[in-house]
Amino acid sequence: MQQSSTLYVGLDVHKESIAVAYVAQEYGAEVVSLGTIGTRQCDIDKLIRQLQSKSKQLVFVYEAGPCGYWLYRYLTKKGYTCWVVAPSLIPKKTGDRVKTDRRDAMQLARLMRSGDLTPVYVPAVDDEAIRDLSRAREDTLRDLKAAKLRLKAFLLRHDIRYTGRANWSPAHLRWLSEVVCPTPAQQIVFQEYVQTVTEQTERRGRLELELHEQVKTWRLAPVVEALQALRGVQFTVAVTTVAELGDLTRFDTPRELMKFLGLIPSEYSSGERRRQGAITKAGNSHARRALLKVPGRIGTQRK
Repeated sequence: MQQSSTLYVGLDVHKESIAVAYVAQEYGAEVVSLGTIGTRQCDIDKLIRQLQSKSKQLVFVYEAGPCGYWLYRYLTKKGYTCWVVAPSLIPKKTGDRVKTDRRDAMQLARLMRSGDLTPVYVPAVDDEAIRDLSRAREDTLRDLKAAKLRLKAFLLRHDIRYTGRANWSPAHLRWLSEVVCPTPAQQIVFQEYVQTVTEQTERRGRLELELHEQVKTWRLAPVVEALQALRGVQFTVAVTTVAELGDLTRFDTPRELMKFLGLIPSEYSSGERRRQGAITKAGNSHARRALLKVPGRIGTQRK
């Protein structure tokens, strides 16, 4: 049996299973589904041995998702080409209302052969670690904001008002420690809300301290330091931006960088009429939010 020159292998990856399909490079070759396999490394090795009997050249592709990049790193470490693609950039037929793991794996293999897929950037392990730490801090800020809103809403609902100037100042915190609610049950609720705000504030402090320590030995620490020379760019903004962007040399032009950040204007033009709208917001939301908080950014100056 003559071996194919290249096999394109589509993988639909889930927590406990992976649907597999492949297609040969030759024109007219049909996509073949191999069913599902497990997610252990021995299951991956068994699949590789099975496919190597058909072709020595294997190209794998799967969608980016909650399972992360472990499969990409495992396959590339073995010397195989592997692409991770964004689900939003996968071409889909209009009116196709049937979605199964088998069909998804077959579609990935088919589109990989036709060259209609674009890989996403996969960060190095150390870069992803800093990104996880940065995103954990961002999650804490979101939780802290929600906890403060719950506490303020509870006080407003019971007409307990603070007459000072700034919320969450030392004076405001002293006032909170002296608040007495009408009933014991409401006092318990109030104290729990206050405790949640305190815990989230302490958590934010711990994460920011660890972020400062971990960045000192990071390979991209000089880039973080250089960005802070820009007006309004503080440490957390610089770390978030660099952690989300990764290696800046992968962007050939400034426009590609702005496209990744979702900061280019939307456009709906036809014929001689050109219409541009607000920014697309289609890129990396974490880096975009960090950059939009920088004072004096373009578009925020008052005329």
